[in-house]
Amino acid sequence: MSKADEIFINMCRDILENGTSTEGEKVRPHWEDGTPAYTIKKFGVVNRYNLAEEFPIMTLRKTALKSATDEMLWIWQQKSNNIHDLHSHVWDEWADETGSIGKAYGYQMGIKHKYKEGWFDQVDRVIYDLKNNPFSRRIMTNMYVHQDLSEMHLYPCAYSMTFNVTQKKGDDRLTLNAVLNQRSQDVLAANNWNVVQYSVLVHMLAQVCDMNVGELVHVIADAHIYDRHVDLIKELITRTPKPAPTFRLNPDVHDFYEFTRDDVSVENYEVAGEQIKNIPIAV
Repeated sequence: MSKADEIFINMCRDILENGTSTEGEKVRPHWEDGTPAYTIKKFGVVNRYNLAEEFPIMTLRKTALKSATDEMLWIWQQKSNNIHDLHSHVWDEWADETGSIGKAYGYQMGIKHKYKEGWFDQVDRVIYDLKNNPFSRRIMTNMYVHQDLSEMHLYPCAYSMTFNVTQKKGDDRLTLNAVLNQRSQDVLAANNWNVVQYSVLVHMLAQVCDMNVGELVHVIADAHIYDRHVDLIKELITRTPKPAPTFRLNPDVHDFYEFTRDDVSVENYEVAGEQIKNIPIAV
């Protein structure tokens, strides 16, 4: 059994058995038919993934690695807020007639500020510090900018990354770890998608900074299962997981801005059951 599947199954069981329901409360999300989208939720879920041991892509159902990577690069590399720069349609619901999602996600990553020798955006500052100040406790990003929230078509869900570098005894190379902070997560639709995205990001940054990968710690303030997802989740976690596949990152790329979605792959990726299609998404 892959550890990513074990973590996912245990998290879902905990939410279903020990979570609290929002049914009857005033909730913002709704279904396409206008019905309120209630959830079963848990506060303060923390999951740890040791990227040095295995790549945390679930096998209970397939996670589209290249599409997940493409969306991460859209935010972190292209620093875009326009869906026309994406190869998928996951953001179509929140885009205006021009394709923009407002001052959200990639827009925030691309804003430049004065730092040390020049002007940096958040991504360039992370890379600069990982290379020049690796033991700094200030290597982090933030997309939840209050002054711009009114101009975002969707408030950032996964909004902050904190990077922390360690030196393991007997190892000449440094180890890159990271904490992903998320205010809210639709567990069925987005959990492993986000885990995969930010695991790829840690692998990419570690490679361009000549480090080993360490842990990804995923902190979710509100981890929830929507009412119309409960039966889907119950079926999903009864499946028998497969072993974790092997992750491959193109070793010839040493500039973060040269990575593409085609530079990532997994070998021996078996899934335990059919893909869950047409998952209803609350908006």
